[in-house]
Amino acid sequence: MNSGKIFLRVFVTFLAVTALISGCTEKNKPSENKTVMSNIEDSAMIYKLPSPRIEGKMSLEETFSKRRSHRSYTNQAISAEDLSQILWAAYGITKPLDHPRAMGGLRTAPSAGATYPLNIYVLVGNVKDIEPGVYKYVSDGHKIIQVNDKDIRTDLCAAALNQEMIKDAPVSLFYSATYSRSTKIYGTRGSERYVCIDLGHSAENVYLQAEALHLGTCAIGAFADDEVKKVMQLPEEETPLYIMPIGQYKNE
Repeated sequence: MNSGKIFLRVFVTFLAVTALISGCTEKNKPSENKTVMSNIEDSAMIYKLPSPRIEGKMSLEETFSKRRSHRSYTNQAISAEDLSQILWAAYGITKPLDHPRAMGGLRTAPSAGATYPLNIYVLVGNVKDIEPGVYKYVSDGHKIIQVNDKDIRTDLCAAALNQEMIKDAPVSLFYSATYSRSTKIYGTRGSERYVCIDLGHSAENVYLQAEALHLGTCAIGAFADDEVKKVMQLPEEETPLYIMPIGQYKNE
């Protein structure tokens, strides 16, 4: 066999081996368009929320005077800016801290021992520029991460004793608690007292911020816990606490 044929055969073999190695490498390498789901932060649907405002047109005293629970809503869309403002008021960071227990920093709502046991989910039905679904609010970075791409407002309404304001409102906040964040420091006092106090602080902020935006809300605690947990697909360690529908309210 002459040297030209030998060279050609060796060259073809080299190309075949190279292609095989490359193919194996590509199979083991995640696509640049896909996300390896190692935790919730790796979700493909992440919305960085608009920066919150720290000055408004309505005084704090006026929000106190006008605050009411509203139970009847239109499905008129609310803006991403208004949703951002409400989430920031509920649990947003006001002073970043590089401390593992602070989970990003001090918040708009106080928390016993800065343990921050609350988790806030957002049921989006009609919010401008945000796809419907269920999102988890992440204070650190002021963002929401999609955990379910379905609009589950009707299902949650059924699990909450058919309180139709949940289905009608364009968006609802959903609170759960991870009690262990408090109990590992305060024991049963954390679960029996401090978590509830934390919830009250945050929910009242939502009431006042909604009023300042000319929106309405109503805190809901009456629901079938197991059914709500199933609909929300909550992790085992989370306990449902509150539902707060938010939207343009009808005159009642």
